[in-house]
Amino acid sequence: MTSPVATVPGRSAAEPSGPSGPVPRLRASRHRHSADRPRRSVLLTVLTSLVLLYSLVPLVWLAVSATKTQEGLSRSAGLWFDGDFALWDNIAETFTYDDGVFTRWLLNTLLYVGLGAGGATFLAVLGGYALAKFDFPGRRAVFAVVIGAVAVPGTALAVPTFLMFSKMGLTNTPWAVIIPSLISPFGLYLMWVFATEAIPAELMEAARIDGAGEVRTFFTVALPLLAPGIVTVLLFTMVATWNNYFLPLVMLKDPDWYPLTLGLNAWNQQAATAGGEAVFNLVVTGSLLTILPLVVAFLLLQKYWQSGLAAGSVKE
Repeated sequence: MTSPVATVPGRSAAEPSGPSGPVPRLRASRHRHSADRPRRSVLLTVLTSLVLLYSLVPLVWLAVSATKTQEGLSRSAGLWFDGDFALWDNIAETFTYDDGVFTRWLLNTLLYVGLGAGGATFLAVLGGYALAKFDFPGRRAVFAVVIGAVAVPGTALAVPTFLMFSKMGLTNTPWAVIIPSLISPFGLYLMWVFATEAIPAELMEAARIDGAGEVRTFFTVALPLLAPGIVTVLLFTMVATWNNYFLPLVMLKDPDWYPLTLGLNAWNQQAATAGGEAVFNLVVTGSLLTILPLVVAFLLLQKYWQSGLAAGSVKE
């Protein structure tokens, strides 16, 4: 026979109770936040929207202005179209103006990026892998030098580099831009950190036990694991070389060796010279064509460089 359950007025009979009285029930949280349902922040949303506008408004202005003629740039609003849609005419004139020198500047930029940024990435991968996986005397000193080199701005080294290359007779040549671009302290540091976390020491030991040499271990075992970091460093060095302005300005005098940055600036300053022709519509259109390869590269490779930047952020 079951004994009757004593109830307290105002409480349910099913509510659990302990020796000293009813056990208090925790109030369920009205809002539960998780990885699938993150907490919303109005302030963070507003700040993100402001940063998005700050980033997109210049691009919108550039895209809209590239559709205008020289006269349309001055008679219409900056963020709205003019009556004459001249985008295709501007693109054609950009490539044909001044005997097609824009194409030469584009090829020069591709040369500097291909040899400079590509070489800098290759050297950063080799150096970062060696610093991460091999122990040798002076390793701490190398680390200090790399960190110090990251803190030194490139503009501070432009004049000493010019004097050194002038003694060597390399100024006003493509090598004066390519050789300094081969050094990327930040890329070396990034590959150092990435290789430390991405390549297990046990995997390298297994390859050595199987008879693989150091070169084969690097190319067959380590290199595939370093792919996200390689793409990240390649994007950073490519953007730095593509947008490099001060170093070519110091090193180059011949317009035939100008990159796009110097060439477009020369067109922009053309209106200030005596008898010079104002071609601001070509400057705007050329600027739009200049940033398109970088935008495409970031969109196509974003999954790799995002994972490369996140490497080492979670400790297992």
